Amino acid sequence: MFQWISRLTSPLLVLLAPIAALSADDAQTAFQSRVFQSEGKSLPYRIMFPQGFRRDQKYPLVLFLHGAGERGNDNSVQLVHGMNDFARPENREKYPCFVVAPQCPVKKLWADVDWSTDSHKISEKPSETMQLVLGLLDSLEREFPVDQKRLYVTGLSMGGYGTWDLVQRFPRRFAAAAPICGGGDETIAAGIVKVPIWAFHGDQDTAVKPERSRRMIEAITKAGGKPLYTEYKGVGHNSWEPAYRDPKLMEWLFAQKLAD
Repeated sequence: MFQWISRLTSPLLVLLAPIAALSADDAQTAFQSRVFQSEGKSLPYRIMFPQGFRRDQKYPLVLFLHGAGERGNDNSVQLVHGMNDFARPENREKYPCFVVAPQCPVKKLWADVDWSTDSHKISEKPSETMQLVLGLLDSLEREFPVDQKRLYVTGLSMGGYGTWDLVQRFPRRFAAAAPICGGGDETIAAGIVKVPIWAFHGDQDTAVKPERSRRMIEAITKAGGKPLYTEYKGVGHNSWEPAYRDPKLMEWLFAQKLAD
């Protein structure tokens, strides 16, 4: 299914045609609804527990950051993209894990970034909403048997920016990152050369320029890193659809682990 076109700036640049839609479980039934509260502020989130969950066993945790269109407070719409793929029976059986999907409030951001720009500098501190996400992660690690060496982050569009933002701020916390149609701060790319990263973008994306992913991959590679990059031929802003449906992403993601 892979068609090699060129290497460009990445160890892996793949141009793919869109993958046909596949059936999936309804994430609404697989994910429990909860609300995280801290210092008078609240963050709705959904959580999927590992299949066959046991308290005496540690599990990886996947943090999913949705896009701008799924902002709100219904604690539901953030599951519409990608989460059905994680909830598929075959994936739950093969990769038992926690999957956490917080919902960003309307007019708020995962990362304080103007998506239309060609580049940006990371803000001095995480956005207000991202600080709640970090508090949520800390609370879940206290409440459940999370394998802290297998904490992963992925997200799309606004969440793709959030994914880059998190991993650049905390490169030693996340075992791997899969940002989709987002962008990061190229000037500090050297700080994440040791983080396993697989980025995705559509070459026809007009909402977030493909150059945002390309430049991050180029910057990390020039700094000595070995990130992976897949660019889908003829695909617009919805590059998350073929990315999350690709079984190779799941296989790669859950194979990553922080060094002792």
